Amino acid sequence: MKKNYINQIPLPTCVVDKEGYVIKANPLIKHVFVYDDIVGSNFFILTGVKRDQLLTANNDEAEVIVERNNRIFKIRTNEKIKADDDIVVFFDEATAREGFRSKLENDRAVIVYVKVDNFDDLIANIGEENKRAIPSQIDAILRKWADQYDSLITGIDEDKYIMYTSRGKLLKIFDDGCLVLDEVRKLETQIDFPVSISIGAGVSAISLRESSDLAESALGLAVGRGGDQAVIKTDEDTKYFGGTLQAIEKSNRGKARVVAHAMKTMISDADKILIMGHRWPDMDAFGAAIGAYSICRFLNKDAYIVIDKHNDALDTIYGQAKASEIYKIIKQERALKIATPDTLLIIVDVNRPMLVECPELVDICNSRIIIDHHRLTEDSFKNASIAYIESYASSASELMAELLQNYGQKRIISKFEAEALLAGIMVDTNNFSGRTGVRTFEAASWLKRAGADTVEVKRFFQMNKSDFKSKAQAIARADFTDYGAAFATTRGHTGNTQIINAQVADELLMVKGVRASFVLGTNEREQTIVSARSFGSINVQAVMERFGGGGHFTSAAAQINDSIEHVEQMLRRTVKDLMDDNRE
Repeated sequence: MKKNYINQIPLPTCVVDKEGYVIKANPLIKHVFVYDDIVGSNFFILTGVKRDQLLTANNDEAEVIVERNNRIFKIRTNEKIKADDDIVVFFDEATAREGFRSKLENDRAVIVYVKVDNFDDLIANIGEENKRAIPSQIDAILRKWADQYDSLITGIDEDKYIMYTSRGKLLKIFDDGCLVLDEVRKLETQIDFPVSISIGAGVSAISLRESSDLAESALGLAVGRGGDQAVIKTDEDTKYFGGTLQAIEKSNRGKARVVAHAMKTMISDADKILIMGHRWPDMDAFGAAIGAYSICRFLNKDAYIVIDKHNDALDTIYGQAKASEIYKIIKQERALKIATPDTLLIIVDVNRPMLVECPELVDICNSRIIIDHHRLTEDSFKNASIAYIESYASSASELMAELLQNYGQKRIISKFEAEALLAGIMVDTNNFSGRTGVRTFEAASWLKRAGADTVEVKRFFQMNKSDFKSKAQAIARADFTDYGAAFATTRGHTGNTQIINAQVADELLMVKGVRASFVLGTNEREQTIVSARSFGSINVQAVMERFGGGGHFTSAAAQINDSIEHVEQMLRRTVKDLMDDNRE
């Protein structure tokens, strides 16, 4: 082939050697690059495209797009390239095509649902003079917001709206900061909790019906995560925005009564019941499981608690339950043998399939009941028969204690069961010092009347000497930053790392000037465990979600398959950026 063959190609073209340097280019290349001569330049630096991308550029599913000189080019290469071959790169201009495609994308119809959080409690608590005024003010804010983006919003219920807009306008709404969340929150109500809204947006290339379904799902996520936030769901992913308020405790107990009645029906109709929490259960998961078991026993149904492995911190209460021979506690292996599609599965203290004690049981059992207090995530259970998931609650044990009160028997639970539930509440509230509401203390009061002995409960929390020393050393070595964060690391590999980390994080919050604490350690599976706590000015759940974890606004955690040094480096950078943005 002639040396000047690329000059005859009617597209901007260059040749890149195996080192990434341009060895030839035709005159049309000036339409891509402003430089007089790119021969001798590094192609990968010029374009930001990697060699691996060039090798697959002809695959339509892995197309490579380059923007230069206010133009858009799609890269193509010669066929059958070997690893060490020079690569002929063609720049096929796609400015008009990509511009048209972008316009179609931005004009795509989007459905947005808006819900006023805790509307019933809001109306019940505001004065008579505001019962009409506050909803009217919310309505005015929402309509003004929609008008700003040339969108249509209409009320479909007293506390719910639907907005029709486009993808381009939706992106503009979030680029502007979704200020409507702040506007609603600023309303004066003369009550002890602010007004807030939840927003769910759906964007689908399939159909308008699919967009509506995605928006409904997104709204459910926003509400389930505590409200005061927006969630966008597309065909590919989910994005979150906002979430600056903690979940507000609901005063209406009607849902607990409805759930208790529905549970009674499902348990009575089941041939057998399996109960499980998350892997390596803590005191709350165990207490809630014991509470669920007591309901099954009251209804004269066979039930089994599935626990494969547990932390040392659970030894005392777990040993007492096993020694009593009242509770059928089985391993995963046996649970899988006895489970059938007709078996009822009760899941406590977790709402994500990937975190349960035995994920295989989720696939086997067609009927599932979820009792949990963690905020919803994209991978939370989608098709539970009953989902009692309340992020305002302190613990799954609190929710279980409320359900138990609806079975009409003062002593439906034994002294030990009351103590197990109380221990679950205490561990998740750090002895009632955090994440507590009126209903938390009411649940504890009912458990006390049911026979719970606080001295016995305290015995459940005793730790061995080595763990106590590890906790003390981590606190002594803690690093306190000038932006209000405290960091600490626990030493050694132990099955109790998660428990120790949580306790250290709680202790560090007691230091003046600390707004959030983060404690890292390594478990026996070589994973890095992080426990995070805050007083509320920082949403530690949002931080932990970036590392694949989750939890609550003021209490969260993550388990990461990475070195503790690398995780700490990334964590410090993430926390500093977030706290700088939220510095008071």
